[in-house]
Amino acid sequence: MGGQNERHLMRGVVAGVAGGLVASWVMNVFMEQAGPKIAEAAAEVMGDQEPDAGKQRSEPSAEGEEPKQDATMKAADAIVSTVSGGRHLSMEERQKGGPVVHYAFGALMGGLYGAVAEYSTSARSAFGTTFGSTLFVGADLVAVPAFNLSGSPREAPPSTLATPFAAHLVYGAITEGVRRLVRAIL
Repeated sequence: MGGQNERHLMRGVVAGVAGGLVASWVMNVFMEQAGPKIAEAAAEVMGDQEPDAGKQRSEPSAEGEEPKQDATMKAADAIVSTVSGGRHLSMEERQKGGPVVHYAFGALMGGLYGAVAEYSTSARSAFGTTFGSTLFVGADLVAVPAFNLSGSPREAPPSTLATPFAAHLVYGAITEGVRRLVRAIL
């Protein structure tokens, strides 16, 4: 057993993927449990009227309306449409595909983090929360709107960013914790 003191790219990737998968699951639980409370508190502090961050976006928004789609559901549809030459997913398929995209992205980002963390102590700074906040900015604030998977963050009250930001901090910390545990074994 080499442990964390011996740098090894593939061990770092494996540890990061494990961390990213576990962290993606914890992030989902966090969003369901703490998300509405964080959104409400942030809206109160910032003076927003109706907090909506942390609500389950795939639930129907009103009687008879289609459920709202989150970015992962839209991404699942875009991936299938691109690969299949234009076929789009039904709402039921999008609801199943969204979590697949979420976990795949979480694992991919965890693997990338694990690789970089093998060689850079600064990547591991703040027990992974620097990574989590960087991922929040890069994915939620830049990439997701750029790929038209959501509106611009400027279109929503700033308090709606509190829950996803907190969830990404949780993701980063859990990724780092699991990465360290797995690397200690590998």
